[in-house]
Amino acid sequence: MIPQLNKYNLDFPPVESANEEGIVAWGADLNPTRLYRAYQNGIFPWYGKDEPILWWSPDPRFILELNEFKLSKSLKKSMKKFTYKFDYNFQEVIKQCSLAPREGQNGTWLQQEMIEAYIELHNLNLAHSVETYYKGKLVGGLYGVSVGTIFCGESMFSYKSDASKAALAVLVAHLKQWNFSLIDAQVPTQHLHSLGAKEIPRKQYIKRLEKAKKEFNKIQWQINHEIIFT
Repeated sequence: MIPQLNKYNLDFPPVESANEEGIVAWGADLNPTRLYRAYQNGIFPWYGKDEPILWWSPDPRFILELNEFKLSKSLKKSMKKFTYKFDYNFQEVIKQCSLAPREGQNGTWLQQEMIEAYIELHNLNLAHSVETYYKGKLVGGLYGVSVGTIFCGESMFSYKSDASKAALAVLVAHLKQWNFSLIDAQVPTQHLHSLGAKEIPRKQYIKRLEKAKKEFNKIQWQINHEIIFT
């Protein structure tokens, strides 16, 4: 039986208690303290319209080692036609992520309450966006949550070929400079697998998460000038 969270208690069950699907608990709310604590424990929310909040910690976990990101020659060439910004327009990025059509999905998992919750985390400098621009117009990007030296990727969108892949490549390059350890991609997708992401046991991910929290160095994410990839 999946336990229900108490709205007045911010504790989560241990991830080892998750069911076979990876659901740890359900219910409560998305207040920023609870939401960030979930990520600190290797847990994230994921649920559909008219469903209760479901809290997940899948086993195995899908991650991208920064040194294993596959930057193809064609992507490297394509990246030069774009410019990039960090945290310049987080709200528009998450909005576009919620609107972007997904193969095999009818509607969006990004409910309005989730959008508002991540905007709150962004205002606390805990959630961040990477944005891709073409001739001054936002054409792609991604957002996620920073936990120590791990970046937990949440969603991406693209309205021009390679725009989201390019944002990911720019993110990887900066995370390396900032001594981050990995990107948590949560659950497998063919798209990210083609870019080098892989599955590892949840136990191993939690161990690396605990280390990453101890290694945390405060990063100034707000890079408001345009970044040109050369």
